[in-house]
Amino acid sequence: MKTKKPNWTKSELQVYIMLLCANADKEETEEELDMIQKKTSKKTFLKMHEKFHKHTSKKRLDKIEKVINNHDYSQMELAAFRREMYKIFFSDCSFSMMEERLDMTLDNILY
Repeated sequence: MKTKKPNWTKSELQVYIMLLCANADKEETEEELDMIQKKTSKKTFLKMHEKFHKHTSKKRLDKIEKVINNHDYSQMELAAFRREMYKIFFSDCSFSMMEERLDMTLDNILY
């Protein structure tokens, strides 16, 4: 049986990845969620937040890997996106081992 390939927009994918970054240490802070919400519409945020929390850790990475190939990101877009990811990671003024591991994993997926 084939599974349906997610067809998310770039904005939806970015919100989903930002949520993953915020959740890397298993705790999404209000500050992290506020940062993400400011980057998109409330509708998009709520849609992706709901999807994110329905998925397991493995499924989250699988979804990202499938969707990333649907979009043609430029190097400039990826660099800007990475900066946003780091803002989420460092919002609590630390870079935990779990965040570092996720960063390496996402680096392999994005590039």
